[in-house]
Amino acid sequence: MSPKNWICSGIAEIYCDPPMHKIRKVCVYCGSSSGFDPVYREAAERLGHYLAERKIGLVYGAGKVGLMGALADAVLVRGGEVIGIIPHHLIALEVGHTTLTSLIAVDSMHERKRQMAELADAFIALPGGIGTAEELLEVLTWLQLDLHSKPIGLLNTNGFFDHLLGFLDHMTATGFLKMEHRAMLLVGQTPEELLGQMTAFIPPPVSKVAPSK
Repeated sequence: MSPKNWICSGIAEIYCDPPMHKIRKVCVYCGSSSGFDPVYREAAERLGHYLAERKIGLVYGAGKVGLMGALADAVLVRGGEVIGIIPHHLIALEVGHTTLTSLIAVDSMHERKRQMAELADAFIALPGGIGTAEELLEVLTWLQLDLHSKPIGLLNTNGFFDHLLGFLDHMTATGFLKMEHRAMLLVGQTPEELLGQMTAFIPPPVSKVAPSK
């Protein structure tokens, strides 16, 4: 059966298109630096404008510098909603944004990531450093383990994530990652392309924790 053909409940079996994934808020992981190429900042701003225009709220790490700040400011300038979540000990280090719709200070990184994940209907990663990579791979692991069913995507500006995608392909080729789980990570070159994929996302039928046969 095609993924687009679902059996709808009723007296008779009716085949219909799958429901679209409703995205009201998206959690975005990205760098507190802007990188050397201005294309990364421009892409973050474009995503922020697009989210505001689509009335999709932003959930992020509450920084006001780097791509984090550029993204948040782009949403705010178009009248969008921005929720920032940051641990107390990082407010000074990451220069916490003070003009957000809502700023939530928490006690730990674990609490920060938990609240970000709970508030969001989807996840997007922009270019960033170790923290961005860690947050992305953790939430991808949670999807693999059936701890959530929310779409996860990369905005692959200027091919930034090409090496990461190649590494995931290597995991699949060497038998450490199922093809179905490799396909969970969506990739787009523009906000429009990526959000289009995310609204149509269907969680993989193969569970990491399913017993082997």
